[in-house]
This record gives sequence, C-alpha cells and structure tokens, in this order.
Amino acid sequence: MLNILGKRYYFFLLSLLLIVPGMIVLAIYGLPLAVDFKGGSLLEVVFPAGKVPTTEEVVSIYTNYGFDNVTVQTALGENDVHNILIIRSPDLTTTINGVESNPDATKNLIVADLKSVSGDAETYVNSFQNVGPTIASQVANRAVLAIAIAMLAVVIYIAIAFRGVPHAIRYGICAIIAMTHDILIVLSLAAIGGKFFGWQVDSLFLTAMLTVIGFSVQDKIVVFDRIRENSGVLRRLPFEKLVNHSIIQTLQRSINTQLMTVEFMLLALALFGGVTLREFAVILLVGLLSGTYSSIFIAAPFLVVWETKEWKNWFGKRTVEA
Repeated sequence: MLNILGKRYYFFLLSLLLIVPGMIVLAIYGLPLAVDFKGGSLLEVVFPAGKVPTTEEVVSIYTNYGFDNVTVQTALGENDVHNILIIRSPDLTTTINGVESNPDATKNLIVADLKSVSGDAETYVNSFQNVGPTIASQVANRAVLAIAIAMLAVVIYIAIAFRGVPHAIRYGICAIIAMTHDILIVLSLAAIGGKFFGWQVDSLFLTAMLTVIGFSVQDKIVVFDRIRENSGVLRRLPFEKLVNHSIIQTLQRSINTQLMTVEFMLLALALFGGVTLREFAVILLVGLLSGTYSSIFIAAPFLVVWETKEWKNWFGKRTVEA
C-alpha cells in the first residue's frame, strides 16, 4: 500500500519551499492592493493602434490636476495590440481652482486631455472606478472579517459534525491549519504576481479567496469523514495506518473532482480568457490545487502528528519504529 504519511515531513518541507519565497516578497513589497481596498481611481482607456500616449504624457496630464503617484500599465486589446492603458491614481475627488470636483467630472477632463494627446476622437473609456479612502478601509476590514468568520464557522461545523469522534476539535483545527496553508499559497502568488506582473488585489481576488476556502474545506471534510468511518470499522489498526488507508480511499475522488472538472476549465480561462479574468482564473487554479494538496498531504498528516503526540519529539531524539 502507498505510504503517504511516511513521507509527511517531505510534504511539509515542500509547502515551506512554496510559501517562504512569496512571504519574503510580501514582507518586502506588501500586497498590491487595488483601489477597492486602498482607495483611489482606476481608469482603463482604449486607444486606436499606434496612437497610445506615452507614460510620461499620461503622468504629466495627471500632474496638471494635482495628482501624484500615478502608475500606467499597458494591456492587450483586440488583435493582440497593446492599445489599452490602465491608469491607477489617487482618489479623483479633489479640489480644482478652489472648487471640489466630482470624480466623474475630473475623469472627463483627464480623458479629454488624453484624446487631445493621442489626436484621435475614437479614444474611449473602457471602465472607471473611484473609491474614497473611507469606503476602501471599510471594504478591507469587512474582507478580513469575512475570512475570519469563515474559518471560525469551519471549526464549529467540524467540531459538531465529528462530535462522536474522540478529540473532534482537533479535526477542525487541523482543517484550519491546512486552510491557512492554502491562504498563504494564494497570498504568495498575489505578492509575486503584483511585483513581477502588475497584478492587483481587488474584489475579484477576495471572491477567489473565499472560493478557495470553500473548496478547501469540502476536500478536508471528505478525507476526515472517511477517517471517522474507518475508525469504527478498522479500530484495531494503529491511527497512522488507519489515516493512511483513508487517504488512499479518497485520493482518486479528490484528484478527479478537481482535475477533471474545475481545473481544466480554469486553465482554459487562464490561457484564453480576457485580461480582467486571467488573474482571477490563475488565483483560483493555484488555490484549488493547493486545497486538494493540503487535504491529502497537510491536514491529515497534521492530525496524525497531533493524535500520536509526535510533536513532542520535534526538538528531541525521535523514536524510530523497527
């Protein structure tokens, strides 16, 4: 029989190797928060091919209206031509000539200047967002609260559902540990994507994160439920062998459910979808893969480490069975 749990420390090490680089990037550069969470404006403008203003020209227009910290990013439009500018700037609710300006009015002035620079009236706005700092702060706080409530609900649900099993709360905590693993994987990906590919953490990212948490919990409950069933049938087996047997029984189901359905669809979306959905698809793709991985190689192994009190040997001489 395949001995998955016998190699559990290799899987723990692999997870660390995947998470640590992203955490280093996150610690140095932080999360690339979009206007949804930090406030500001996001303006996406489409230009005719060959008439896209330079970054310096765009920044100069914003500077004329008193806006600093403007970033400009190009994106592919139709026919694989870089004719879309994605412009991020501070909140466009500002004061112009002593009069407070509406964000839409300021945007219209900026777009008019962009059309003038490009010399083409066919230039148009593809999308526009403007979020004030107060609203952004509320959204960020509620996002953290939503994730915290979801994690707490998982512990409570598993503790109730597995109340007939000894130490039921441990199942819930191990699920949270594995879920935290998945969240760190997603955050690492977002930090690296933000640094090297210009990704932004926006409301779609939060949607992806909550979806990853939901799928992650589902996978872990399937594995834990099989452990619970086998605890009554194979009670004479040592706990480690019982868990290993349960993992193998659910292995095919976990892999097939993800790879044969969701992952292939997300891969197609990541490869052939639009610019807006590509980041969302990649985050979901990696997050769901991490959820399947952690259900098999993190959650159940941690449960074994806890139940067998193996952690007591981590800082001392480990007993090796003959």
